[in-house]
Formats: sequence, structure tokens, C-alpha cells
Amino acid sequence: MTPLTLAFMGTPEFACPALKALVEAGHRIAAVYSQPPRPAGRGQRDQPSPVQRLAEHHGLEVRTPASLKSESEQAAFRALGLDAAVVVAYGLILPPAVLTAPRRGCLNIHASLLPRWRGAAPIQRAILAGDAETGITIMQMDKGLDTGAILTQERSAIEPDDTAATLHDRLSLMGARLILEALDALAAGRLEAKPQPAEGVTYAAKLERQEARIDWREPASLIHRRLRAFTPWPGLWFEAKGERLRVLDMRPLPIGTGEAPGTILGPAGQAALAVACGEGTVLAVEQLQRPGKKPVAAADLLRGFPLEAGTRLT
Repeated sequence: MTPLTLAFMGTPEFACPALKALVEAGHRIAAVYSQPPRPAGRGQRDQPSPVQRLAEHHGLEVRTPASLKSESEQAAFRALGLDAAVVVAYGLILPPAVLTAPRRGCLNIHASLLPRWRGAAPIQRAILAGDAETGITIMQMDKGLDTGAILTQERSAIEPDDTAATLHDRLSLMGARLILEALDALAAGRLEAKPQPAEGVTYAAKLERQEARIDWREPASLIHRRLRAFTPWPGLWFEAKGERLRVLDMRPLPIGTGEAPGTILGPAGQAALAVACGEGTVLAVEQLQRPGKKPVAAADLLRGFPLEAGTRLT
């Protein structure tokens, strides 16, 4: 391995394994860029990002500009004398002057098989769409939104029980391994950049909180995918008796119904709470959480919060 002088640019937990891998591999991290601290927690005090905390743990210089548009920030970036920059879910747009400053450009770790799922939420959108697989793309960044040339890719199956959380962790580790391989190939002159295909482009829009409310008119399979895609955030929920009940576990049942979507069917098989969904399908709701309460099995919730068969949920 040829040690390179790098900047690392990332913010959330997803980026941490890549930074850790670069440090352990012996690359020279000239500076770590991350989003500025944000208010969080009960006291709403400013908290550093996961990447900033990890960088400081390793004694690395951390920079947290609110923007990279100013000439002074761009000059400070150029002064690092970089071989390359590694970018992972940074959250700020890189101006052309930043993209072209490193000798070998800026390499991005993206959690999809580009050109599918360009954008902010590729993991969640892949699950929600029912994709059978996803993966990691190492991309040479350009001024477009995830439009740069592909340097390397690796695929990963989306398992039937994968949530956004489990897929996030698996792809995060995959990205850390792939970026090391890509940098080795880059240093050796063996990395070939291939333009993204014009076909198959999709966009992974940012998640919105309102997407997490269950629409019982959707088929059970899609509602179940929403649960998986929105775990842990923003969390799937429905309203009953004036309370917002968060659903933590559910499964489609292999039975049909003629009841209107949202109708509580009562127990069905081993399910304590079955609900009619769109296209005559049925969901078993297995674990829920009332506001301010601990998660409980549906059967336990129903003892103190009865939901009678025949009741129609909105």
C-alpha cells in the first residue's frame, strides 16, 4: 500500500468505519471535514457529529465550516496539498474549486449501485421499492448529484428481514473496505473510471416524517416494506383512540379479507392484532409502543388498550 495524503469529508455514523479504516491503513489524514455541531438531546446542546468525535479521538484536525463557497475556505483546502479527498455522506455541496484541488480528485462512497438511487436516502428507498439487491459505489465526484464516473462497485443482497438499520451497518463496512481497495488501485494507476449508464437512473429523495404514517389502503407487502425502510427513523405509526401508536414489528399474513382497509380483524391465527389492508391483504401487528411507554407485544398492549374487532382505523 502507498500511503496517500487525504482529506476525509463526512458527518454521520455511516462514514465512521471508512475514516477508521483509512487511519488504520496508514494513510495521512491532513484534515477531517464534518458538518458543524448541531443541537441534540434533551437539553438541545450543540453536539459534534459522529465523524468529528471519531476524528478527535484519533487526534486529527477537524474543520466544521458551514459552507465551502468562500475563497478563504477553498484556499485553506488547497493548502492541504492533497492526493485525494474521500467523501462519505458529508452533507455539503463541494464547489468546483474543491473538487479539483486534490491531485487525484474527490472519491465518494455511495450506498447504492449507481445510477440507481442517486441522492439522499438510497438505503431506505431501495428497501421501500422492493429491490432485491443494492451495494456500494466508489465514484469520482463531479459537479452533478451523484453523477460522477464509477471507479468500483460491489453488490449486496437485500434480505427479507433487512431494515434500514441492518443494511446501513453492512454497507458502511463494505464501503470502508472498498475505499481502501480503490485508493490502492488509484496509487498504482490501475483504477479505471467508467461513465455511469444513461439508463436506470432513479433518485432517492430525502425521507419525510409524513411518510411514516400508515395508509391502510396500501397492500400489506408495501406497508411492511415501509416498516423496514423507516426503522429506526422516522418510525412507522398509526392513530387509534387519539393516540399515536408506533409499530415496531409486523408481518403480512397469508390470508385474504373482504373488509375495508384499516378494519381491525381481531386475532388471526397466532396474531393477536390483524388489520385489513389494501387489495384484500392482511397485516399482523406484533409489537407496538404507546407515547411515553415501553415497547410491548400486541397481545400485552390490547389488555390495557383494547382495539375491538370491527373498528376502522383511519
